Amino acid sequence: MMRLAVICLMLSCCCAAPQNMEGKVIIFPVESDTAHVRVTPMMKAKSLSAVTVCLRFFSDYNKEQAPFSLSVPTHADGFVFFRGNGRYRLYIKDRGVFFHGLPTPLNQWNSVCVTWDSGTGLAQFWVNGVPSARKAIQAGKTIIGSPVIMLGQDQDRYGGGFTKYDAFYGHVTDVHMWDNVLSPEEIRQYMRCVVPRPGNVVDWNKLDYAKHGYVIVEPQQSVCCPRPEIDWHVPVPPIGH
Repeated sequence: MMRLAVICLMLSCCCAAPQNMEGKVIIFPVESDTAHVRVTPMMKAKSLSAVTVCLRFFSDYNKEQAPFSLSVPTHADGFVFFRGNGRYRLYIKDRGVFFHGLPTPLNQWNSVCVTWDSGTGLAQFWVNGVPSARKAIQAGKTIIGSPVIMLGQDQDRYGGGFTKYDAFYGHVTDVHMWDNVLSPEEIRQYMRCVVPRPGNVVDWNKLDYAKHGYVIVEPQQSVCCPRPEIDWHVPVPPIGH
């Protein structure tokens, strides 16, 4: 009987279905070099020549921290971004670039989208409706290999190598990832708490994930969309393709 129970438990773990996380939040309540959420991408192995990642986070800690990281076998920092110390930083294939002058409020929800197009090499952040300057990084390159996606930790090696210094400390919700660059209007919709179309690499409403360490998932207790800091009727330069 005990053996049968163990087998059933193993089967249930292996066959766990993606979950609808709408209205839920992932909380990383302590700084840790172990706590993380591993997300299984909807596309197992492929090459990425364009990326959009959008998420919302809440934190009262201004240190540099990584809410999202994607690693591939040949590059630990395949696609990872950091927020903190009054700036944002993006790494693609182990090369990084800083973005300055974006909103960095504490103790409130922040909506963030970051885009990259290999064709032009242009990357851009949008934070609470404010677009950054577009900057060049890894033009003509492709992120190749089976991706490992983590929430709450930066990967210093493929699938691991966590340090407390880079750990995210706060709440995360509405995580989506696409293998293309969203249009400015689609990003504006996300900033208004309307997901224009589900992510085709990571979809928050069909999230296949596993918690590790001290991580809590619970219903949201506050409105997750901050008041946009720009006039939506003012034209914004388009994202390059």
